[in-house]
Amino acid sequence: MSVEDAVDGRPVHQEDVTPGSWELAIPNHWRSSLYRAVFSPGEGERGEVWFVVRPGESAPRSAVLLSVPFATWQAYNRAGVPGEGLYWTEDPDRATRVSFDRPGGGPPPERWEDGLMRWLRAHGPDVDYCSNLDLHLDPRVLLQYRLLVVNGHDEYWSWEMRDRVEGFVRAGGNLAVFGANTAWWQMRLEDGGRTMVCHRDAATDPVTRLAPERATVEWSSAPVNRPENALTGLSFRQGAGCWGPGMSEMYRESYTAAFAGHWVFEGTGLADGDSFARGALGYETDAADLDFAEGVPAATGRDGTPASFAVLATADLRHWDAYGQGGWAVMGVFDSGAGTVFNAGTVNWGAALADPVVERITRNVLDRLSAPPRGDRWTVLGSAPGATALAGAGAWLFAALPDGSLGVRAAGPQNLPFRPVGPADGLLALAAPREAVVGGPFALYAADRSGRLLIRPARPEKADWTRIDRCPPGTFALALCDGRLFALDGRGALWTAPQGAPADGAARDWTELHAPSGLRTLTAVNGRLYASDARGALLHRRPDRWDGWHRLGPADGSVLLAGQAGRLVGLGADGLLRSRGVLPETSTATERAGSPARSTLTEQLSRPAGPDGVRRAGHGAASG
Repeated sequence: MSVEDAVDGRPVHQEDVTPGSWELAIPNHWRSSLYRAVFSPGEGERGEVWFVVRPGESAPRSAVLLSVPFATWQAYNRAGVPGEGLYWTEDPDRATRVSFDRPGGGPPPERWEDGLMRWLRAHGPDVDYCSNLDLHLDPRVLLQYRLLVVNGHDEYWSWEMRDRVEGFVRAGGNLAVFGANTAWWQMRLEDGGRTMVCHRDAATDPVTRLAPERATVEWSSAPVNRPENALTGLSFRQGAGCWGPGMSEMYRESYTAAFAGHWVFEGTGLADGDSFARGALGYETDAADLDFAEGVPAATGRDGTPASFAVLATADLRHWDAYGQGGWAVMGVFDSGAGTVFNAGTVNWGAALADPVVERITRNVLDRLSAPPRGDRWTVLGSAPGATALAGAGAWLFAALPDGSLGVRAAGPQNLPFRPVGPADGLLALAAPREAVVGGPFALYAADRSGRLLIRPARPEKADWTRIDRCPPGTFALALCDGRLFALDGRGALWTAPQGAPADGAARDWTELHAPSGLRTLTAVNGRLYASDARGALLHRRPDRWDGWHRLGPADGSVLLAGQAGRLVGLGADGLLRSRGVLPETSTATERAGSPARSTLTEQLSRPAGPDGVRRAGHGAASG
């Protein structure tokens, strides 16, 4: 028997074994990796065992954990053999329960996972390995990691796996999916993780009557009704498949960049509309329901894709009807809680890493998502060159555009254009309250060059402005917070007045709060004022008392600021719109671990799964 590191083929162990049970003590110096043990001669099918070695208890940990899809490998083991294989999907003779303790269960001939693993070994960063079964069996497996990488074809997930990964991301961990058809089937593990159950039919699954959400069907199907794209952002239901004799078609396809200004494309040199990643698409892809009405592909959310999802690239694969399943491929990224999810949307991503663009995208994702969290990081979400005023209102962003029109676009992360909905000639400032308050409607407010205070409905339809009062002389920035208006005048002094008009129709009573202070922008988010100063610092303060402005981080060159749904939106002198949260400049893993949400999660994930202190191989498939 010989054992090799399956990532680079390096032999690590050899010994004579006799028939019967066999155990391998893992030496401490073995790196965390995927391994293959080969028994020679084997009987019948090739005698081999695939397994993962996780890092030892005291070993230094990478920030990145890569999951190996043993459950999917086992699902395809003995496909078409009556009573032994989980395939084919609707074959009445297919098995519904299969054991990991049987021959087969290694990677498929296409080796979808190999490309990324070999690239990581050659070019870094160094990563730790786990079996995807460990995500189910070990509540502590994700502790100490910043990024979980799902690679290749990871199709079968248990309820526990999904809960654990979703909780990891919401609490501030990150997920990178360099694969597709991800989390398509729900399966269950029994017998301590050595048996996989997948009926693919709620009517035959005995668990359905007791716990319908645990029925082993597609995650998006009844009675589970938990679409996988809530976790991954994308779904095979909208994607494409290229199988059988037509599989070679996948090597002709490419992605088209849709949001080249995004950080994922940094350093690639791509522009919107450029093709890249030829050969990366196939044989299955994931996608989202798309809307092209604004000239940019955007996720509609009708299929369960999160509202924070930004489409980065697409491929129209509807012609794959001739080869299997027609649809789309989508690459994208979104925020979930405190974490970020990137999805490449194709099972074959690793095969295209010789493409410099694919390599740079991969490195950008790994570097950013494995780094400590930063609250001061701005992310591009579009452009509005030459705009003179900016505001967020409800689900919309409004801007006074250089052609004298008021523009509106959805406020999400997609790089959508502004469309005109009325006049904005002469407007210097825009603002909107978080919601309606006593004495003042939920509306869009503006200040113009003539010193007038104007109002119009905060809706994306065309509407007229109405003058309601005057502003302090030279007002160039407005904010609404806690039922009050705030204004910066031409000297940089801060003023305030009630949002609602005086009952007797008298002029609004503006009060100067503070003398000129060098502020350049002003907005409000969730009951707090935000501003930037001449030194480029982003500042914040409470609206109800003066205890000075407090630094939040760099303003990233913002010449306009707006607040929208708990985030700040800035327009830079370069014409790009950027967004960031309102957390402090840095948020280290230690600081985050002290938060109630993280503490609760840590307590849940730290419940012991068994005896400690023994170095073990991760769960895998055995044969021979």
